[in-house]
Amino acid sequence: MLSRRWALPMIGVLVALLILSCTPAGNGSPIGGMVDGVGSGWPVYGFTHTQYTVDYGDAAALRTARSAIAEQRLLQNQHIMGFGVLNPEPSPGRYDFSSLDERIALIRETGGIPVITLCCAPDWMKGGQPGTTDWSRIEEAPRPEHYRDFAALAAEIARRYPDVTHYIVWNELKGFFDEEKQRWNYEGYTELYNLVYDALKAVNPKIKVGGPYPVMEDSDRPSELEGEWGNVDQRVLDVLRYWAKHKRGADFVVVDGSAESRRGMIPDDFGAQRKFAAVNEWLHRNIGLPIWWAEWYPEPEFSTWSDAKRTAVTAVSLMEFAESGTAAVLYWSRQEPGRECPPGCLWTDPHRRGGGRPTEILRLLQGFARWFPYGTETVRVSASPGPVRVLAQKAMMLVVNTSDSRVDAVVDGQRMTLGPYEVRWVART
Repeated sequence: MLSRRWALPMIGVLVALLILSCTPAGNGSPIGGMVDGVGSGWPVYGFTHTQYTVDYGDAAALRTARSAIAEQRLLQNQHIMGFGVLNPEPSPGRYDFSSLDERIALIRETGGIPVITLCCAPDWMKGGQPGTTDWSRIEEAPRPEHYRDFAALAAEIARRYPDVTHYIVWNELKGFFDEEKQRWNYEGYTELYNLVYDALKAVNPKIKVGGPYPVMEDSDRPSELEGEWGNVDQRVLDVLRYWAKHKRGADFVVVDGSAESRRGMIPDDFGAQRKFAAVNEWLHRNIGLPIWWAEWYPEPEFSTWSDAKRTAVTAVSLMEFAESGTAAVLYWSRQEPGRECPPGCLWTDPHRRGGGRPTEILRLLQGFARWFPYGTETVRVSASPGPVRVLAQKAMMLVVNTSDSRVDAVVDGQRMTLGPYEVRWVART
């Protein structure tokens, strides 16, 4: 599990873009791969609201943040329990959607395309007492006898928010690890998934549903998927294969993961980002569905990187997604109480006067959504020297200096000087 983001859920083939000297970049392929039922306006990029977002705080700071978010339409994801939202069904048939209503209203207000992650489950579905919520049990899965109850809750949510047409079933297989077998209980998860899938499609056949949302973590065991960046635990690949074979249906496949391996960032901080393209290649070949990354982490968990380096590495990571056919990429929004801007935050603390200011990471996501939405044709351009990476389309290109030194570069025939780890959007002439 990606421990970095388990905040207490209280209220509130690879197409490498490593550019060698004077070699062309971009492969002329459309961004997004297969995305059934979406048009050219599908942004591909977005973020997940977590426990702390822009729902409460200083009025002026909230206006600043919400206005910044609304400048470019993004995917915006919200869980149904935890991560800022209360228990939606404290007792069987007794619903409390007040906090979820607020989050969905926030997404609508800021112009987002709403996505709902169907996690987590009320306590009574996990063996707890009806009417109580023990947040220490948030990572438990519903018991098999309550799978249908969870599916019914999903259907109730779908009826309540008819404009939400994209649903992710569960999160990181929480509660589905079989300690005795030392593998994921993919049979149990798939049973739950199929019931939820049927329930959602019964409400609206146009609803898009995906899973199984495993963490593409590495292992010291042999794996069929490996590279200089590390490997992916074979047991995770087994989950995906079982789900793909036994699912009732699916509109997309969901995964998450980090560039960091057990041996650190290998072969280096930028080269480690190739993992995401490698995973995509495996998914295209073996699963054959549009690929959603519900979370992705381009930097080490305990990073001391500067903001400039973090932005540069994130940009290169997003390039890997863009070039390898990703249908959706959701950034895990990092906000913490009492901190102006935790590393990688999307906006400064909206509880402070003068807060809510957008960061370079938010602007980066918005730039990708604007210039590289679904269906965008990338073009090949020349770039030198080696530390410079570029992603281009007919009107715009993103140029990244991956070194900690100034670089005099020639990109697409344009001369430019890039500062250390500079990320620059450049209009093509």
